[in-house]
Amino acid sequence: ATTAPRVPSTRLALHHFDTSYGLHLGTLWPSVRAALLCERKYGALLNNFAAADHVPPELELLSATDLVSEASQKARQWQRGAAAGEAARGCQEGSEMSPALCPSISSKIKCYTFPRGDITRFRPARPDSLGLLDYYLMDAASLLPVLALNVQPGDFVLDLCAAPGGKTLALLQTGLCGHLAANDVSISRTKRLHQILHSYVPKEVRDTVSVTSYDGRDWDQVKGGTFHKVLVDVPCTTDRHSATEEDNNIFHKRRTKERQMLPMLQLQLLMAGILAARPGAELVYSTCSLCPLQNQSVVE
Repeated sequence: ATTAPRVPSTRLALHHFDTSYGLHLGTLWPSVRAALLCERKYGALLNNFAAADHVPPELELLSATDLVSEASQKARQWQRGAAAGEAARGCQEGSEMSPALCPSISSKIKCYTFPRGDITRFRPARPDSLGLLDYYLMDAASLLPVLALNVQPGDFVLDLCAAPGGKTLALLQTGLCGHLAANDVSISRTKRLHQILHSYVPKEVRDTVSVTSYDGRDWDQVKGGTFHKVLVDVPCTTDRHSATEEDNNIFHKRRTKERQMLPMLQLQLLMAGILAARPGAELVYSTCSLCPLQNQSVVE
């Protein structure tokens, strides 16, 4: 053990990804691999609770655009095209036209990103007169589970694995949560969540959020059958981090057993999320991994 060469965890992770994702993604893998190894590109989640009217024009002058409104426009165009095509088929086949084929993206969420290929960095967030920061820098893809959750006015929402808090903050930006329960088993990460809430959210809104540090697998024993919407954003291999950073890397040899047990942990968290939901509720399961064992297999 003392004389064997030490293989970096990032190299082990990349070798694992080349072996498994190369088979899974085929010809797509080289471009995905390059993206994983590129510098992280952030989006700026606009803070609706801050006096930040100056931020959108400031960012638009730098050629940043709101990816949520862009996606909404594309979805509407796709819906119109799909509906027209189905109407034509219905006329030919004598069938009725089906309802909208994809959900509309309607939200108060605004997240600005720079165009593809533009690696401009956002300035640090600034406080308004009340001390609330004007935007939160996050991986823009992290918004997708929040948008998919499609929170409706007055919904009781559970974020089962909430820390460090980007998705929790995005859920609050909708302005629709009747109550938001933000839970994470890690007390240190929960402290980070508290810091984000105090930096971005006024007290009267924070009072509608309950932050807890239960083991998410046991949540149904705390408040089972309660929530209209449940977000289960589970611990995973965090592929970009694993491929680029040695610190806290789950591919370290001492964490092999923990990594192998991830799908079981994810399944247990997903089941707990289902049991926390009331009848007729909606649940989103998400990871930041490309691994089918952590995604499709868990859901199946």
